[in-house]
Amino acid sequence: MKKLFALMMTLMMIASLAACGGTDDNAAGDTQGGEDKVYNIGICQLVEHEALDAATEGFKAALTELLGADNVKFDDQNAQGEQTMCSTIINNFVSADVDLILANATLPLQTAAQATAQIPIVGTSITDYATALGITDWTGKTGVNITGTSDLAPLDEQENMLVELFPDAKKVGILFCSAEANSQYQSDVFMAELAADNIEGKEFKFTDTNDLQAVVQNAVTECDVIYIPTDNTAASNTEAIKNICVPAGVPVVAGEAGICSGCGVATLSISYYDIGYKAGQMAHDILVNGADITTMDIAFAPEVTKMYNAQICEELNITVPDDYQVIE
Repeated sequence: MKKLFALMMTLMMIASLAACGGTDDNAAGDTQGGEDKVYNIGICQLVEHEALDAATEGFKAALTELLGADNVKFDDQNAQGEQTMCSTIINNFVSADVDLILANATLPLQTAAQATAQIPIVGTSITDYATALGITDWTGKTGVNITGTSDLAPLDEQENMLVELFPDAKKVGILFCSAEANSQYQSDVFMAELAADNIEGKEFKFTDTNDLQAVVQNAVTECDVIYIPTDNTAASNTEAIKNICVPAGVPVVAGEAGICSGCGVATLSISYYDIGYKAGQMAHDILVNGADITTMDIAFAPEVTKMYNAQICEELNITVPDDYQVIE
């Protein structure tokens, strides 16, 4: 009897140790799994140009630093300015069930919003989220699976800068692509600012690169100065714009540094790298810290800078005030 009792006790101890060992292994496995979590991020950038490239670079840098290079994988896709390609890219991300989508520019944001209500979407290089998403009761947050950063520099300050540089301007042309809702929003605000200063403003819209040159040619024959907002199509065609405006002696004030470096004389610009980096920090907060994306406020660039294009200013014999920085 004593032998039987001893045998039973031994078996119970073995079973107990096995159970404890199994619990420890599972706990270790869960911890290790958390450390080894690889986040799959889909990036849809509308088109290749300096500003959007910088935003993507900043986003990837932030997440790589915060997660570690081994814990994040980027599927970085460029839509080449095509809506069909943009839809294909976003739909592939949704099918792959990526952990998060970065929508770099308005069209990718709109496309992603239509494609998924579950996957977190972080936008960057978006001028106005309310306009892009058709939100009428704007509170600073979307209320859905979308947040991000805006590339909007203060439009009233941009208009003040134009007046400061060209106080005798009577008519200002606003040049942008009619397909970009963000550009129309900026034009509406800028037109109101011009009107408040008793300056005539006129919109010059092009549909795509095919009619761009003709529209620019009309603008330079009618206007003293041209303003180009943060328009992606214009940003991809600055050489063509420069080749018409500079010979005509009509200066371009740009909404951001990339456009200004290609065809402008001055800009009140933000850092696209900085807003991309901030978007990466927001993505980390969502993925790792469990932040509620529906309640996250849209973030803006921390500062703006007056900048000028030294080469074009020299060609047009324009002198800028001392507080402007040269675009490198």
